[in-house]
Amino acid sequence: MLSRFKSGSIKNLEREYSCTVRLLDDTEYTCTIQREAKGQYLFDLICLHLDLLEKDYFGIRYVDPDKQRVRHPPFTMCLRVKFYPPEPAALREEITRYLIFLQVKRDLYHGRLLCKSSEAAVLAAHILQAEIGNYDAGKHPDGYSSKFQFFPKHSEKLERRITEIHKSELRGQTPETSEKNFLQKAQILETYGVDPHPCQDLYGNPAFLAFTPFGFVVLQGNKRVHFLKWNEVTKLKFEGKMFHLYAHQREDRKSMLTYFAPTPEACKHLWKCGVEHQAFYKLERSSQVRTVSSSNLFFKGSRFRYSGRVAKEVMEQSARIKRDPPEIHRPGMVPSRSCPSIPHGPRLSSVPRTRRRAVHISIMEGLESLRDSAHSTPVRSVSHGESLIPRSRSHADSSDGLAVISDQTYSPSESVLPTPEHSMDASRYINGTPCSIEEERESEAGTPTDAEGAALGAKAAAEEGDMVEFSHSGSL
Repeated sequence: MLSRFKSGSIKNLEREYSCTVRLLDDTEYTCTIQREAKGQYLFDLICLHLDLLEKDYFGIRYVDPDKQRVRHPPFTMCLRVKFYPPEPAALREEITRYLIFLQVKRDLYHGRLLCKSSEAAVLAAHILQAEIGNYDAGKHPDGYSSKFQFFPKHSEKLERRITEIHKSELRGQTPETSEKNFLQKAQILETYGVDPHPCQDLYGNPAFLAFTPFGFVVLQGNKRVHFLKWNEVTKLKFEGKMFHLYAHQREDRKSMLTYFAPTPEACKHLWKCGVEHQAFYKLERSSQVRTVSSSNLFFKGSRFRYSGRVAKEVMEQSARIKRDPPEIHRPGMVPSRSCPSIPHGPRLSSVPRTRRRAVHISIMEGLESLRDSAHSTPVRSVSHGESLIPRSRSHADSSDGLAVISDQTYSPSESVLPTPEHSMDASRYINGTPCSIEEERESEAGTPTDAEGAALGAKAAAEEGDMVEFSHSGSL
């Protein structure tokens, strides 16, 4: 009897795994989960831990430290924003705004949120005000802003401008007000909400494709070269490494854009992200969601269905929240491992570029200087009909349809780019509600020849681990 009890205990222990989730403020949440547990269960635990109700904007990413398809405990994962709210400053609860603020701040630090120097100075000054409060000559000596690292690279001139704004323009703002103002400035930038997917056009020119709250964008050099609103995108599909986007802007204007992803797996991930984002931001109700095929023939290729709530439903539910605001524990001057904004820390240039085990997390992880190379040529993608004329919220649009997003080339840290080639069914889980895959069948004839696409020069590799895509409910 005793031996049977011990055996059963051992089996129960073998069915339990330790799981660590790194949160947006760089703290860690650790729990024990059953082997059969779904990712949704873990996500719900995290939201309960954070007292987070507006959770549909968030999701979990899995860190594979050894780039292995077969995972072994303990597991390390990251809570990140999956669907960026179109107007983050207008979110109902402060706890949600604070988490979005942390994500956008992280995007700024890793080069994903890129903007002009004048805009960057304002954003950084708001971060300063939110974290250290009013300027105090006794506490903040000359050059104090140089101890902060807001961007992958910045100049002394920019540091001086950040200090000027913090000293003279933001005095009296509370952390909540500064965070809200930061988000109001960030949401109008061309690269807000961008999760960049590295690709190439037909001529081998590098480009970044992204799905934002406002539509599909293509970034190349220091410009946004294509912008399509979600209601203009009619179909997304992929064949091997080739990603196709069909658009219908007017009755006499139908277009198709084609790009090459690094691998068929990366292309499939790009397609899934597009399907999810279009459903989330475009549809009025989740009941309108339909199963999507990656091929013109429904019985070929992959089929995918997004089954979460859509943005309009999320906002309607948020409007019904009635409770006392949860307490927010801001770290203040505690050093952040991924965004080292502390007045007593060493300058980035004096910190050795050591490798860390966690993607997105360690202080030097993912940090690569923005490349100073000359801007690449404008993207030349397959186009049927008239060329696309991007429409943007920005006033920076030029007469030829291009929008300059920055003084520098858009080149986010490679360690924070999507790396779906190491994803697997067992790791799928997401935000709020699960996304179901009805059926995934890759067409055997869907892999292009070598002539159809060259390998990308930049591989999206993590420091010592790969970040698997936000995915779907499945056994952990």
